[in-house]
Amino acid sequence: MLHGGGQTRHSWSRAAADLVRGGRTVYTLDTRGHGDSAWAHDGDYRIGELVADLRAVVEQLGSRPVVFGASLGGMTALIGEGEHPGLTRGLVLVDITPKVEPEGVKRIADFMRGNPDGFADLEEVADAVAAYQPHRERPRNVEGLRRNVRERADGRLYWHWDPVFTGPRIDGETPVGNHARMVAAARAVRVPTLLVHGGRSDIVSAEGVEELLELVPQATAVNVAAAGHMVAGDDNAVFVAEVDGFLSTIQRC
Repeated sequence: MLHGGGQTRHSWSRAAADLVRGGRTVYTLDTRGHGDSAWAHDGDYRIGELVADLRAVVEQLGSRPVVFGASLGGMTALIGEGEHPGLTRGLVLVDITPKVEPEGVKRIADFMRGNPDGFADLEEVADAVAAYQPHRERPRNVEGLRRNVRERADGRLYWHWDPVFTGPRIDGETPVGNHARMVAAARAVRVPTLLVHGGRSDIVSAEGVEELLELVPQATAVNVAAAGHMVAGDDNAVFVAEVDGFLSTIQRC
């Protein structure tokens, strides 16, 4: 399971736990520069490097997995399978298509680049998250947000990701800048593919869904009406039910 930009493997916690209870074997990863994974010493977070990381993980597994990818993770999975056929046994793309809405992408980038001076405490972190996700209830216990930040020597809390990840170099690495590459990759995908998109998403539009289904004829799409861009986090029960059914059509994982 590959998370989106600015997230960590913990974004999959509930979904992964539910799938494991159903008998699945699940691995959740922190993308380079995120969570507990190391920051790239050369500051290289281009999509090609993320694909190389995915290929290295699959090689260690020793068998072809079904790869889930949300947002940036889905972009990585789609390009990985399209440019390296047979890398996976199937794809679950979560609110990501080759055609995305630029304003939604900008909103994410603005959030990730915000608060460069960090936060005094977790309450300030919770305020920032609540402003970014107004459709979600602000957590009563903010302690769970601690895994999303790092405490530096100055005692302030900063987002967990490498600041270089959100720098000018990465602007061309968004789905907007990689549309042609994603289209070419999608055309080459032959494995079973499921797109799960949020009905309230500002990233994936009806046109984006239609384009993906034309590019990947064997793909199916599911609209989770109550969810925004972070589908599993917004409606985990529906998300798990849909992906579990999809996995059953491939084979028991």
